Amino acid sequence: MSTQALDGLRRPGWLTFAAVILVSVGVVRVISAIYYFADSSRVNNLSGGALGHHLFLWGLWDLLIAMLALWGGFSLFGGNTFGRVIGYAWAVLVIVQSFLILSSAPWFGSAALLIAVLVIYALSSTSGWREPA
Repeated sequence: MSTQALDGLRRPGWLTFAAVILVSVGVVRVISAIYYFADSSRVNNLSGGALGHHLFLWGLWDLLIAMLALWGGFSLFGGNTFGRVIGYAWAVLVIVQSFLILSSAPWFGSAALLIAVLVIYALSSTSGWREPA
């Protein structure tokens, strides 16, 4: 194994966790947005939510969260500090969304809230680590 490959293994586990979560959630949110755009019956009744019964707007919201998640995750994999900023912004958006849909979809809202809090913890607990030059 080359020295560069070994340096990649020295990344803190929590930082890798945050990157994997961001990329995974990004992919799932793209699929979720497709369901919203297709006006699928698999979507929970969100008519009492912030965007009402406009599933197209919910789809755009999910695409925004997916874009931030994928951007931040791949940036974290690359060792960029900018990925941390995107990760924090993503987590704040997801926390806000979780509180908005908690009454409509309690399990989804609670799970998203937990994941966002774990990402914030992962990013903040590894804030002193920098990619070796």
